[in-house]
Amino acid sequence: MGKYYLNYLDELESEAIFILREVWAQFENPVILFSGGKDSILVTHLAKKAFYPSKIPFPLMHVDTGHNFPETIKFRDDLIKELGAQLIVGSVQESIDQGRVKEEKGKNATRNALQITTLLDAIELNKVDCAIGGGRRDEEKARAKERFFSHRNDFGEWDPKNQRPELWNLLNGKQFEGEHFRAFPISNWTEMDVWNYIKKENISIPSLYFAHEREVVFRSNSWIPVSEYLKLEEGEKIEKKKIRFRTLGDITITGGIESDADTLEKIAEEVSAMRKTERGDRSDDKRSETAMEDRKRQGYF
Repeated sequence: MGKYYLNYLDELESEAIFILREVWAQFENPVILFSGGKDSILVTHLAKKAFYPSKIPFPLMHVDTGHNFPETIKFRDDLIKELGAQLIVGSVQESIDQGRVKEEKGKNATRNALQITTLLDAIELNKVDCAIGGGRRDEEKARAKERFFSHRNDFGEWDPKNQRPELWNLLNGKQFEGEHFRAFPISNWTEMDVWNYIKKENISIPSLYFAHEREVVFRSNSWIPVSEYLKLEEGEKIEKKKIRFRTLGDITITGGIESDADTLEKIAEEVSAMRKTERGDRSDDKRSETAMEDRKRQGYF
């Protein structure tokens, strides 16, 4: 009898689909955390394959900061319509209006950390017991500590030293009342894997990932896009550059890179030569050495 081999992308796909099906088997009310970035788009695509020919059996949840790229919101709405899926939106602006959080002030103000309260409120309101995210271990050192099933206590907090062992693909989703889990089906993927898979499967992604001309300001070693929320400092000047984004977050904190990569093939070639993490141009991660872990401990994505 002949042997059957999977290439590495097929193996990663198979592992992710296994995790997604485990989530559906073990939890009562899971959701996919959808930001409109390539990783959450990839997880949504994998969920389509995992449950085909049925529709994706759980809703998509988006925490809307109000400072998103317009292209991201349009892509989200078009995808939801195409999938016929349910969309749950948690609004950071509503959290601010209700006095749940206080907006930051100053040059480097961001709504990034404010998403924590909005996310945890949305999880509690919708009785979510597992939120599926697109975090990958190669992105950032705090995310490298995550398990496939990541436990959160009844305050939504993450303790990296108090997680369940995952031996022989045995995943333990048992929880007490008020607790929940985050699941990360593409933990073992790299940025290069993501782009190769997107190219292989011809997955649609926002135009922001491709090189395009945009007005930007050079700040904190990144090209920050000009928007109505950006406050110029003395000495800063607006320039027009051909850039693309390796990762998508708030328009106020997501830095672009100068690039001519306007096709998936060119992006894959460019990424293969990169020696800097894709989150290296996110100003929210530059606040301290432990910025991401500090946010995750409080309940961040």
